[in-house]
Amino acid sequence: MERITAAEEQIAHLVRVVEDLSDVVARQGREIDLLLRRVGLLMEREAEREAMGSSIPLADQKPPHW
Repeated sequence: MERITAAEEQIAHLVRVVEDLSDVVARQGREIDLLLRRVGLLMEREAEREAMGSSIPLADQKPPHW
């Protein structure tokens, strides 16, 4: 009977851990979606900025202190 009780306790613990990990994965998925949207917007802005006449892409420009 002790073995059954110990197994039930382990199962309950594992179920809780799986639920916690599921919550973490779901939260990370939402954060990744948000970050992907933000990166997409930044890429669009940079493409627009480069299309508006800057002959040298911002990433290739020397910093002002050079």
